[in-house]
Amino acid sequence: MLVGIPLEQRNSPVKPKDCATEMSDYILAVAEERCKSSFARVFNYFAPRLRSYALKQMGNEALAMELVQDTMSNVWQKAHLFNAEKGSPSTWIFTIARNIRFDMLRKLQNRKEDICSDDLWPVLCEQTADQNEVSLDEQVTLEQIGHLFEALPEKQRAVVEAIYIDGKSQQEVADQLCIPLGTVKSRTRLALQRLKGMLSDND
Repeated sequence: MLVGIPLEQRNSPVKPKDCATEMSDYILAVAEERCKSSFARVFNYFAPRLRSYALKQMGNEALAMELVQDTMSNVWQKAHLFNAEKGSPSTWIFTIARNIRFDMLRKLQNRKEDICSDDLWPVLCEQTADQNEVSLDEQVTLEQIGHLFEALPEKQRAVVEAIYIDGKSQQEVADQLCIPLGTVKSRTRLALQRLKGMLSDND
């Protein structure tokens, strides 16, 4: 034997193992044996490809690396769900990556909406300001805002008033109204979107 190959095979071409089959075997080893070395092989092969995909889709290195980490963490945890008969390792892993990307984008959008909700803070707070300190034009605007604010649905108005006029935190409002924090955030976003729309209509 030479390097572990029987002499009769010396002149026979050695075909490299099909990559998809190889990765499938590694994932199977992760699923059945929690084999860290097999997972390392899968990680080393797919991580650069996932990073490239994430950079193209999201254009941000930090988000790309977060997607890679979350995807490969899912691969480790859900390896038992992989079925080679239903698809290749690449298809399975990139499906996980796309789902995580959608979740990340939704969270980013929600974050942006929460940040944008601060845009109306000065406008709403001005309702409590001394009217003698503002001009006639500003008074008209504040009167319009007050009128529009009253036009909000009662549940949305209660949440916005508690947060932006009474100065309570969203958690405090949730506790006060005995509703989930997510509901408070949702009502706040809907109310502010409605107010912005009404302001645009009144311009």
